[in-house]
This record gives sequence, C-alpha cells and structure tokens, in this order.
Amino acid sequence: MPSQRAPRVAVAPTPPADWILEAVVAGGGHVVEPDDAEALIWTDPRDVDGLEAMLDAAPQVEWVQLPYAGVEEFVDLVDDRRVWTCGKGVYSEPVAELALALALAGMRGLGGYFAADAWSGPVGRSLHGARVTVLGGGGITESLLQLLRPFDCHVTVVRNRVQEMDGADDVLEADRYVDALPGADLVVLALALTPDTEGIIGRGELESMERHAWLVNVARGRHVVTDDLVWALQNDAIGGAALDVTDPEPLPAGHPLWGLGNCLITPHVGNTPEMGRPLLAQRISSNVKRFGHDEPLLGPIDPDLGY
Repeated sequence: MPSQRAPRVAVAPTPPADWILEAVVAGGGHVVEPDDAEALIWTDPRDVDGLEAMLDAAPQVEWVQLPYAGVEEFVDLVDDRRVWTCGKGVYSEPVAELALALALAGMRGLGGYFAADAWSGPVGRSLHGARVTVLGGGGITESLLQLLRPFDCHVTVVRNRVQEMDGADDVLEADRYVDALPGADLVVLALALTPDTEGIIGRGELESMERHAWLVNVARGRHVVTDDLVWALQNDAIGGAALDVTDPEPLPAGHPLWGLGNCLITPHVGNTPEMGRPLLAQRISSNVKRFGHDEPLLGPIDPDLGY
C-alpha cells in the first residue's frame, strides 16, 4: 500500500457540522480553506450555484465529494477534470429496508386497515413467492435482494449493465424494462434519475402492470408521471402505489394522491439524518483515506452516465 499522505480537505458551505470535520480528520485529512484545498466535501444537496462559484475560485481542487446518491442537481457541473464522488451506496440498507416495509404495507392492505374506524374484511396478497421487478441495479437493489431472500420471490432486475446479481433470478437490459412489468406482483423503482429515466413509468407502463400489482418508489419522484399514476389509482388499473418520493416534492396539501386509499406516502424518509450521518461520515473518512493513498474512491460519478 502506498504511504499515507495527509490530504488538504475543505468542507463547505460553512459553518460545517462537527461530525463532518471529525470524519475528515478520522480519514487522515487536514481541514483547510478552499483556496488551499486539493479536495472538497460539499454538504449542501441543492446549492449548485454555490458549488460552481467555489470551484471557479479554487480550480486546484482535484476531488469533490457530494452528500447524496442522487446527483441530478449537480450533473451539469460534473466533468472529467476532477474526480467526483457521491453518496452512491451509502444509504442502500436503510432505503432498501423502507422499500420492503412499503411493499409489505401495500400488498397486505395496511393503509386501509390503519384508516378504518370499524372492523373490516380480509384483503391483501402475500409477498412470499411473489414475482418482483426492480428497476435499477445499484446498492439499494443489492440490499433489497438480500432482504427478499426469506420471501422466496422470483426477482427480475432491470439495469444498464447486464450482469449476474446475487438474489436475482433474471437480469434484463434497461431498454427491456417494459417486458418486466407484466406478471409482476410488485414493481420497485430504485434507479438513478437521468434524462432517460425521467417519466419512465407513465400510463402505458401502468396499464401493462397487473391490476393487483403495487408500485413502490424509493428513487426519485420524476421517474413517475404523476397525473398518469393518479389516473391508474383512481381507476384501479394497478393495486396501489407506495411512494417515498413524489413529483412535485414536497407533495402539496390537497393533492389528489393524498386522498386515495390505495396510495401510501412517506415524506422522503428512506434515509433520515439519524440514519445517514454515521453512514456518510464513514464514507467521507474512507474516501479521504483512499485519496491520501492514491486509491480509487468509493461512489464515483460517471460524467457520461450522469450518476
């Protein structure tokens, strides 16, 4: 292993949280001002203009770490002049856990039971032995496949690069995603948001799904055409939808989705601060250490793919 050097790392915007500074130091880095930094930990998930201005003022920065797995806000800044990394894979386990919880709640009819004020009849389907389709082949899917093992599901994964995945029965190319919707009891969205995947689930795709199937979205709201989803739920074209993300987001009060009995909504809590901070701190420490050893960094962003 190459000898460790102490990377000069800036953390912005300021003032940075203590736990981020501690993560940099734990990785062997020195916290410095941006004009003296070779690496930048950027902590604001939405301040694109601020990051652009800082990089213009600090062109010597060689590596930029973004906080979340989704980088669609920053994709226009990502280039091959620097190494760019993100939270890809950091939050996989808690997000996969929520995907499973939403799937079970939807398929077993818990939303209706929780809203009831009187005893009601039996509804729901079991996840055991179900046919599951997952769009996306990253860390969330890898974690979800392990969680699904006890349920003995038949799982089809659709992803950009076809390769065997532990726990998947079939893996299909991304352009065959429509083929994986008919016959599925559960469809989970766990893919990156790019121009190719925005609106990937619209009326045609919803009509191709089984009338009892549930759609679970733990990726990005803009994967789904919201008006088409409202239509599908109102007309029982699918069994229901469980959404941790929506378009628009936050979902405004009075939106039609709130009033639908076959729609479960959580407020983008697949990863909460309490869950995410120690995970992101570990990623920052690992990447600072790797940067100091001139080793490949975790969570690289591909400028061509946009994630």
